[in-house]
Amino acid sequence: MQRVQDEGDWVVIGDAPDRPGIAFQRVADFRAPGWPGQEHPQQMHVDVRVSSLDEGERQVTALGAKRLGGGGDTFRVFADPVGHPFCLIS
Repeated sequence: MQRVQDEGDWVVIGDAPDRPGIAFQRVADFRAPGWPGQEHPQQMHVDVRVSSLDEGERQVTALGAKRLGGGGDTFRVFADPVGHPFCLIS
């Protein structure tokens, strides 16, 4: 992945500028989502397939993710450094 568009409050990452990507927008009054509660619901959810849940967990926690409750033999739930939940799946 690379940054294919960056306009301060709007960033798009993808594999090439002429292909679909994932966009992120800065929000002035951001409130981190809660998991699994819905008082401040998640704005998105990303599942990332990994070959090893243990190695994936090591890598995402080294980058600042926090393990959340839930999960099972084939997936684990995490929050990024500002609280967005995501899953690693095998």
